[in-house]
Amino acid sequence: MNTVRAGRVGIRTFAFATIAAALLLGAAAPGVMAADEEDAQGTVDKARVTLTEFMKDKDYVWLHQNISKAKGVLIYPQVLKAGFILGGSGGTGVLLVKDSKTGEWSNPAFYTLGSVSFGLQIGGEAAEVILLVNSQKGVDSLLTNKLKLGADTSIALGPVGAGAKAEFADFYSFAKSKGLYAGMNLTGSVLDVRSGLNKAYYGKEVTPVDILVKGSVSNKGADPLREELKKVK
Repeated sequence: MNTVRAGRVGIRTFAFATIAAALLLGAAAPGVMAADEEDAQGTVDKARVTLTEFMKDKDYVWLHQNISKAKGVLIYPQVLKAGFILGGSGGTGVLLVKDSKTGEWSNPAFYTLGSVSFGLQIGGEAAEVILLVNSQKGVDSLLTNKLKLGADTSIALGPVGAGAKAEFADFYSFAKSKGLYAGMNLTGSVLDVRSGLNKAYYGKEVTPVDILVKGSVSNKGADPLREELKKVK
């Protein structure tokens, strides 16, 4: 009997522990979601600042003249120089796509950027990066989970300086480190959808197609960034 009772007690204890663990996880989930939403909004706000800084810099005249013609734009407020970035503010940015019919910019989708080596040509451990998406092929390639730049799509350093010209590429990259031009070779870098931030920002599971193509979700927190892009002519 003692053995039977001990077994029953053990089963009850395990059951109570399982229920308690489930309740704790359920209670923690809203807090985690709130933190992710705050992280997402912070990335959007920093992206707007990065865009503004690039647009004020006279060295990026070609960018100023061509950003309004782009199919889309990826903005990374901070990219670390080395190491594969899997998430977090250091390697996370936003993609916005332009509607060819209305000229309106989409709400942002969150993406990470990772590479074995970013090859910064000047000193500094981090850089701000803008990628112009120059073709529909480039946009379509971003609607899947992962994209390796320079594999199925072409990428080139964006022209810098007065009178700069560019040969055609699916993507053009522009980078600044400590406020100065930073030549950054992104060939071989991997762009990946950050689904967790997309979910937190829009309050449900969404895909890049939902955000960028269908426009089935929105967040007013992205309006200042979209307005900043709209100002560019």
